[in-house]
Amino acid sequence: MFPVITNEVNPYRDQVQGKANEPITVAGLLDQAKQYLGRNGNTITPTWTLEEICLRLEKNAPRIAIIGGSADHPAHILDFLTVSHVALRIWENGGIPFYFSTPVMCDGTAQSNQGMSYSLQSRNAVAQMIVNQLESHSYHAAVVLQGCDKQPLGVVSGLAHLDRLRKERNETPFIASFIPAHVLQGGTIPEDVVNELKIICDEARKQNLSEIAEDIEDAMSYILQCSSNTAFQGVLERAVKANLIDKKQHKSLELRLAASTCDSSGGICAFNGTGNSSRHIVAGLGLIHPSVELLTQPPTQQQVNQVVDAFSIMLNKEEYGVSSLVQQNIKNAIRIHSSSGGSTNLMIHIVSAMIYAGFDFSLFDIEDILNEYPVPDLFNYSLTEDRDIFSLAMQCCSGQSRGMESLFFELLNNNVPMDTNAYTVTGQTWSERLENKTNLSALNVKNNPIILNQPRRPFSGIDVLRGNFFESAIVKISGMPTQQLNTFDNKLSIVLYFDNEDEANQDLLSDHLLSKIERAVPNKSVLLEIIKYNSPEKYNHHLSELENHELFEYMISEQILKITVMIGGQGPAAFGMPEMFTPMQHINANRVLKRMCTLISDGRYSGVTYGAAIGHVTPESFNGGGIGYIKTGDLLLLQIREKAINLIDVSALTKGKIELNSSFLNEESRQILFNQRIEKMKVRQKLIAASNRLTYHSDAARGVVPQTILEEANVKFTEYSVTS
Repeated sequence: MFPVITNEVNPYRDQVQGKANEPITVAGLLDQAKQYLGRNGNTITPTWTLEEICLRLEKNAPRIAIIGGSADHPAHILDFLTVSHVALRIWENGGIPFYFSTPVMCDGTAQSNQGMSYSLQSRNAVAQMIVNQLESHSYHAAVVLQGCDKQPLGVVSGLAHLDRLRKERNETPFIASFIPAHVLQGGTIPEDVVNELKIICDEARKQNLSEIAEDIEDAMSYILQCSSNTAFQGVLERAVKANLIDKKQHKSLELRLAASTCDSSGGICAFNGTGNSSRHIVAGLGLIHPSVELLTQPPTQQQVNQVVDAFSIMLNKEEYGVSSLVQQNIKNAIRIHSSSGGSTNLMIHIVSAMIYAGFDFSLFDIEDILNEYPVPDLFNYSLTEDRDIFSLAMQCCSGQSRGMESLFFELLNNNVPMDTNAYTVTGQTWSERLENKTNLSALNVKNNPIILNQPRRPFSGIDVLRGNFFESAIVKISGMPTQQLNTFDNKLSIVLYFDNEDEANQDLLSDHLLSKIERAVPNKSVLLEIIKYNSPEKYNHHLSELENHELFEYMISEQILKITVMIGGQGPAAFGMPEMFTPMQHINANRVLKRMCTLISDGRYSGVTYGAAIGHVTPESFNGGGIGYIKTGDLLLLQIREKAINLIDVSALTKGKIELNSSFLNEESRQILFNQRIEKMKVRQKLIAASNRLTYHSDAARGVVPQTILEEANVKFTEYSVTS
């Protein structure tokens, strides 16, 4: 049974209106749960009356909110099944269950349209709504039905913020435990669609368009999911332009692929994007009970009971408050995120959660934590070889793996310093949880293991970059195979600048993209110096005899040419910091561009983005950042392993010297260009509703949180080490 809450404040005892209003909501929830589960053959025994509910409110029994999502998001389709299990168990244990939900925005649905400008803002809105509801109705704890995209860390941020506030008011800590939605199995391409795509590939090869054929076949090798639909969209648009298919056939294929993507039972998509990265992070923060962490279907009553029963240990105890668990486990979560190759989005959300919890924290603190000890790559994840997150969930459900407990264990085995004394929502520390060695080792999975005992590479996760035109940016180094990293590291790259994503998407599917680059660099001596630097073994004096166009073609054929697609005007203040998934996907779905192009932006990237994608550039262009002064034809020196990207002096390069361009901000032509871009951004900014713009917020390195939240986050993180 749950203990009574020790807090002296009890508005349901001291004020009558709550005691008069709320019992019917509790009874209604329990009545619906009993009916819902009873129809499915469950034997339901608990009973309740309005008088009993009132009495529990009077005595300060734990008021526990069940926080769900919205049914228009795939992860929350079956929420009420889990809500019913949780509500009945809370009542059985002497608590009082309440239910409310928050809107949850689907990043897949919002991708590459106006909705994406609201995505990041929705995280802060969720945090605000969480605090509003929990404070207004004076709840003590919560069971959170975790979805994906921005909802999980939005809820963590709100709960951590509230817990910090309650402690400052000398009230009991706020306790919470998360139940993630089950993993959604990827779709299968229908046989008739497979056959039709094969015919298109055959025809492409007949017409010497083998690159289109190979790109279609690449897209077919992935599990069918919303992100792979974008890959198909890009390459099929190219097939239309090449007259391989017409627009009607393109639309027919697109519709049939879309209809075969998602299972009707919903869940979190099987790729290791923001949804599953959030699952790993929240588990690493100690906020998920292992009984419900990685499932392939909604949890049973028995699994839910383990989650709810643990509240009997945690209630009234400060060490289990949400802000305390976040603080204690932050290093664990960051290292789990890194080792599992998590989403770049989480670099903002981790910082946000810490700032909402009251800590003075930034991207550079994450960098310091990652630099304390190298975090190896222990996640053998693949979307083409049956090693997606659904496969990991099946391994967990069959008892072969214990999910993040197994990854935590293997990180320890690889000498990564994990905080084993940190508490978790089981009512135990990690050390106590890991005493049970059953199925804990990654070696227990004999076939197709995803969590590894021995690293694939000695490095993983996200790297923080610096340069002479920005203060910080990040690259998902785990999303770059070693061969691709070698392709772009320590290379000179020509900039192709776009004022926004829409313009980039249009040009990246254009047949004239490379000619646009060629026109931007008419100076043959520059091209020759690029060859000398990027591939000295391929340089010879005869190249100087070639015409510019011939030289350019040689650089493409020999894979010497490197292009940086740069998209400005996408930062939080300018346009809500949308994801640049689609332009990066257009690059990745084109084998010619994939070999040449990096993408740099002050926007974000989708969790499923892979390849040479660099984002979160600060300061953003709208706030005067140097990215707003860069122009097409500029040269960058990419030194990814050195964690640096710098603008190069072109005039010095023509003399055979590599020098940084330290005076570009003072060039009059660039200042004029920057001012023009700012005016263009201001016009485009008005496409976003004024109520939802991310003005008066911190930058990407500081979590993109409201300024008032940032200003009150003044607790030094180093003062609160769990091991001290």
